[in-house]
Amino acid sequence: MSSGTRITPAVMSAHSGRDKRDQTESAESLVPGPNNMVEPTSMKGSAAIVRSLEEMGVTDVFGLPGGAILPTYDPLMDSKKIRHVLVRHEQGAGHAAQGYYLATGRPGVAIATSGPGATNLVTAIADAHMDSQAVVFITGQVGSQMIGTDAFQEADIVGITMPITKHSRLVTRAQDVPQALAEAFFISTTGRPGPVLVDVTKDAQEGLMDFSWPPKIDLPGYRPVLRGHAKQVREAAKLIQEAERPVLYVGGGVSRGHASIELRELAEEINAPVVTTLTARGVFPDSHPQHLGMPGMHGAVSAVSALQMSDLLITLGARFDDRVTGQLVSFAPNAKVIHADIDPAEISKNRPADVPIVGSVKEIIPELTEAVRETRKTTEGPDLTEWWRILNRIRETYPMGYTPTEDGLMAPQEVIKRISEASGPEATYVAGVGQHQMWASQFVKYERPHQWLNSAGLGTMGFAVPAAMGAKVGEPDRVVWAIDGDGCFQMTNQELATCVINQIPIKVAVINNSSLGMVRQWQTLFYDARYSNTDLNTGHDTARVPDFVKLADAYGCVGLRCEREEDLDAVIAEAMSINDRPVIVDFVVSRDSMVWPMVPSGVSNDDIQVARDMTPEWAEED
Repeated sequence: MSSGTRITPAVMSAHSGRDKRDQTESAESLVPGPNNMVEPTSMKGSAAIVRSLEEMGVTDVFGLPGGAILPTYDPLMDSKKIRHVLVRHEQGAGHAAQGYYLATGRPGVAIATSGPGATNLVTAIADAHMDSQAVVFITGQVGSQMIGTDAFQEADIVGITMPITKHSRLVTRAQDVPQALAEAFFISTTGRPGPVLVDVTKDAQEGLMDFSWPPKIDLPGYRPVLRGHAKQVREAAKLIQEAERPVLYVGGGVSRGHASIELRELAEEINAPVVTTLTARGVFPDSHPQHLGMPGMHGAVSAVSALQMSDLLITLGARFDDRVTGQLVSFAPNAKVIHADIDPAEISKNRPADVPIVGSVKEIIPELTEAVRETRKTTEGPDLTEWWRILNRIRETYPMGYTPTEDGLMAPQEVIKRISEASGPEATYVAGVGQHQMWASQFVKYERPHQWLNSAGLGTMGFAVPAAMGAKVGEPDRVVWAIDGDGCFQMTNQELATCVINQIPIKVAVINNSSLGMVRQWQTLFYDARYSNTDLNTGHDTARVPDFVKLADAYGCVGLRCEREEDLDAVIAEAMSINDRPVIVDFVVSRDSMVWPMVPSGVSNDDIQVARDMTPEWAEED
């Protein structure tokens, strides 16, 4: 890429397609027309930050001011194009920016000051990095002359975040601000999406510069490959033609690549079963007869079985994560592997690929579909009747279900199932981490991409409320449910104040089992029911510390409580009817409910366990 490349708001349009199918993705494809040119204007670096965001098409940012970023907050107040949402904690800003991106496909933006303001973003940055999310983080830094002196609120945030960002940069000159931000958005949104941090010193914000747009940038080493190698695509098509037990193993890269339509066309062409990982839920409709569900540690028996018995994994935007594979050496032992991914570092990292294809799934999947069709012009496709007979028998024998409670309290699975039925596929569902996350992935019906948002790779408790807030800002016309646990909820519920003041009417379902549920489940199964420090005292038989209904009222939200299954539908309907402020529903559920199926950590998927010790027949035969 040559110097002089221009960046435009086109990078904001993550959902838009391309007419030109370039071999690589570069900023040259984003050169603006003459109407996009902005003549040089003298301004401060702080004003240039705001102006650059406006030129990039940013409409919403989440942040909290402090000394080192204060120069930027002054011109931000005058912006007519950018809505700033003032959070109560910087971690909330980061998760809100993540939720915004996940719901809309447009990059999220979070702003914080130096020192603790910046370090409070680290969890959100790491989370965005693990789950490949396009979020730009802008932090203030102490003056450039003070760097390295242990100045007040100084922290080397570029160094701290280097392992958990796609790119991080320190800006010490006002004149470099537009270039740095243009590069940040381009890097964040192209190739494998990821977080980018831009740290701007206070003197760079206060210094004068000549602003013009678009800036000239130079990224000679950054050219993500888009199109798959034609020979590799043909080889993949041949393997598909030979396979008797193929499975489409679909990961979050298909969601990030906005390739759900293309995926469905390929799946229906080859008639193979489809499994969608935790970050891919919704990219292939749950209602489609070829969908077997989610694989992995708490996946559907049919999905886990299909992978274990397959002779070909058509792996699209997935990374053979340990939560999916279980014990890696025993994962899909007889399967050849086609692995397509935008990031060459992921291919053969955990499982060697027989046919590696580097590129965007948005480009590769249609090419693969066409290659299969060409192959089938001369060779009849494989008969998958027997394969489907086996899978359908497993699916019918081991449907997704749950064990009824024995303590008179509600089953959390039933609560989530009823929320899904009442809200439907046009709603957006956001989860924290733990049992409630797994139940939400299992019992909500997902029919569209970007319907399900959660923290997968990092597993961040406290993700749900601020991420739901960001999702609602990005898509205000959708119903947004945060399905949270009583442990997760207490980590970030201060953002309810942000929601009330900014009129962001999310709905929060607190699945209240009065404990750190997933930890307690492991203590039940593997630690002889020794419940060390997992009781939270928020349930029906305690003093309720805190009382979530009273807490909701204190924040200016509507607080509801449901303790009986016969009241479920009425309480959910009441929550659905309130749209002028946030609603928090305290669903008091059994603490003994467990997430099934389950593959214990570090063991083979062949050892999958279901409720009441029912072992799938295929695993017994092995």
